Amino acid sequence: MITRTPIAVHCEEVEPEAPVFDTPGDWQQQLRDVIRDPAELCRHLGLDVEWSSGARRGHDLFPVRVPLAYLSRIRRGDPNDPLLRQVLPLGAEGDDVRGYVDDPLEERDHTPRPGLIHKYPGRALLIASPTCAINCRYCFRRHFPYADNAPSMREWERTLDYLRADDSIQEAILSGGDPLASPDRRMAALVERLDAIPHLKRLRIHTRLPVVIPDRVDDALLEWLGGSRLQKVMVLHINHAQEIDEAVVAACVRLKAAGVTLLNQSVLLRGINDDVDTLAALSERLFEAGILPYYLHVLDPVSGAAHFDVPDDEARDLVDALRQRLAGFLMPRLVREVPGERSKTPL
Repeated sequence: MITRTPIAVHCEEVEPEAPVFDTPGDWQQQLRDVIRDPAELCRHLGLDVEWSSGARRGHDLFPVRVPLAYLSRIRRGDPNDPLLRQVLPLGAEGDDVRGYVDDPLEERDHTPRPGLIHKYPGRALLIASPTCAINCRYCFRRHFPYADNAPSMREWERTLDYLRADDSIQEAILSGGDPLASPDRRMAALVERLDAIPHLKRLRIHTRLPVVIPDRVDDALLEWLGGSRLQKVMVLHINHAQEIDEAVVAACVRLKAAGVTLLNQSVLLRGINDDVDTLAALSERLFEAGILPYYLHVLDPVSGAAHFDVPDDEARDLVDALRQRLAGFLMPRLVREVPGERSKTPL
């Protein structure tokens, strides 16, 4: 049985000397200037933190990483803010919970080449970057061996040979980490090589960067992305309507103008979006931003994240209630990823 654990810190609202959320236009500078310490994170938000050994251990197991652009959307003085809960470590992350493992999707069994995961027919996933702009506490790849799956551009050629040799693969998926954490020159070179594989039809990019650092959607990105012959799909990861501010909307407008289809996948998370009102508001806000709801995942059982779990029966009830509120095109599909299955499993 999973025990629901509150945030393992004591927080009181205080007035910091100078909360500053200004972010420079250079996305790479913003990527470097992220918050990397949980105490600093709380100081920026006007929270006074007394760390327990468990909470510090959570940070040691998976370090805090929060861009200032995302920080600016977190409510000050609220330790239960749904955005804060996605990025602030808890002592519960060190708990040993039965069924929660380092590789919940068994991806290491489906890695024929460094940086390439091939689980499903017709598509293959490339680890285009080992880096993320933000560390989400529930991330199913928080224990992924990125050091073994970060090929150089020369090594990528051998990985791409795998795609060239299999004409059943019609879709290349760029993931990570976050693929858009890579420099544009590297991404442009990789996409150019994918363009040259004749049986590829689609390019799918799984990313959180246009959400957490909207300035990432700049002219250089749009040039290489818009210039590809492949049909382009970008799957964003947004769990709460509060994550979508006007800068995110503007980034989405630019992406759509470049011919990119925008989809969203969310994770159902205890204490963040596990109620009908929150899920309905998320779908409505996504559509306002030009993004179609795609998947609502139940939590992947990765070690360190059990306190976010929402049981399947509760998840089904939530989605049934949501169906009574929303038009069909606003409904995400409730799914689980089961290792060894040839597609996502609907619940």
